Amino acid sequence: MNERYEIRLRKAEHVFCAGHFITLTDDLCEPVHGHNWMVAVDVAGEPDAHGMVVDFIALRDGVTRIVSALDHRMLLPTCNRLLQVTTAAGPLGGDEVTVRFADRRWVFPAAECVLLPLANTTAEWLARWIGERLLESLNAAGEAARGTIRVAVDECLGQSGVWERPGH
Repeated sequence: MNERYEIRLRKAEHVFCAGHFITLTDDLCEPVHGHNWMVAVDVAGEPDAHGMVVDFIALRDGVTRIVSALDHRMLLPTCNRLLQVTTAAGPLGGDEVTVRFADRRWVFPAAECVLLPLANTTAEWLARWIGERLLESLNAAGEAARGTIRVAVDECLGQSGVWERPGH
């Protein structure tokens, strides 16, 4: 008999409100806007000796920590060849992040930004970033995800970017 086991995590607290913008082409950049992003996680694999593919508590807590760090922040990519992202002391005290694209410039309080090592803050690449942080969190909790893990980041109801790492 061929059997498949999977757990799915879709919790109301795994929603975060954050601003972003992406470069759509080499000469086109979106205006700043935001979403109520929703994160869903699926893990498929063989259950352990206690019948669990992965511990729900460790998975839930890992996603909660990651999502909380993104909530009410401006998400900025630091690896986009079209954007210049710099951090410096602001004129009124406190650090500021300045982002430049062609002849446009944005300035944000550094404490309200999350600088991400991404080329763009698309739902797809946010899903990968969240998934990689989640794998680190599970490993630190002694809950290595042996099976396939899939992370979906929905930026508006019904419009998601998905990242998947096959099991090993």
